[in-house]
Amino acid sequence: MTHNSSHGTSIDRISIKKSDFKTARQYGDALQSHRDKEHTFHIVEKGSVLIEIDFQKYTIKAPTVVYMHPNQVHRILDFTTMAVCSLAIKNENLNADNLRFLEELAPLKPLVLTKKMYTDIYDTFSLCLNFSRQTNNKLHHLLLKESCNTLVVLIISVFLNENKSSNQLSRVELIAKSFQQLLEKNYGTMKRPNEYSRLLNISTHYLNKSVKHTTGSSVSQHIQDRIILEAKRLLYHSDKSVKEIAFELGYDDYPYFSRLFSKTTGMSALIFRNKRHD
Repeated sequence: MTHNSSHGTSIDRISIKKSDFKTARQYGDALQSHRDKEHTFHIVEKGSVLIEIDFQKYTIKAPTVVYMHPNQVHRILDFTTMAVCSLAIKNENLNADNLRFLEELAPLKPLVLTKKMYTDIYDTFSLCLNFSRQTNNKLHHLLLKESCNTLVVLIISVFLNENKSSNQLSRVELIAKSFQQLLEKNYGTMKRPNEYSRLLNISTHYLNKSVKHTTGSSVSQHIQDRIILEAKRLLYHSDKSVKEIAFELGYDDYPYFSRLFSKTTGMSALIFRNKRHD
């Protein structure tokens, strides 16, 4: 979408087919795992795609909306001829409320759209795309930013309608949600359940009870899973050494981190990294 980009916002309607890739290398490069610097929204209008997001595979068929947070690693595994409406927008171009919602909701699974949902989102996207092309308008950047934020609000509302709102959550569900939000911000520095319970002003026992009741997993398991997920992301996406990744994730004891990764995933970090080329 680089040809239709403006100050941290990119928007375009893209048609793609396998014959667009002239060589096997071009096709292989297109399927490599990567992270985007922006929040990305994709409305699959036609066709289908097999995609891996944070190492989970999804078969997506039109009409579906896909949201990916900048932290998430993803790659396309296969696709049919398709048309996709795509928006990429940086943090600084998102309204504060939109950014807060996205941080709270992520990660989100792809969502199949009803006809009404799809029509509303597609019509709003088309308006944003039209504004993106009005480069001679003196308020072009503001017009594009605000219209795209309207599109983001609409997409957020669609996801929210599929999930419980905060005022529908029980106390234990609210505690579990608050823990997840704290974990997302602090997994690199806070490794113990009592550190999170202290921030939430509740006992560690009650925190663990609430989280396990809501999610089926203990607080310790969630902490470990989040650390291993980030390790996997860095192994796939970066060229940092395993030792550098361990340090970035808050482990001065590199051998301990290596053992933890192997125990959790069933393979060494180096073997996992090599799998990205499979």
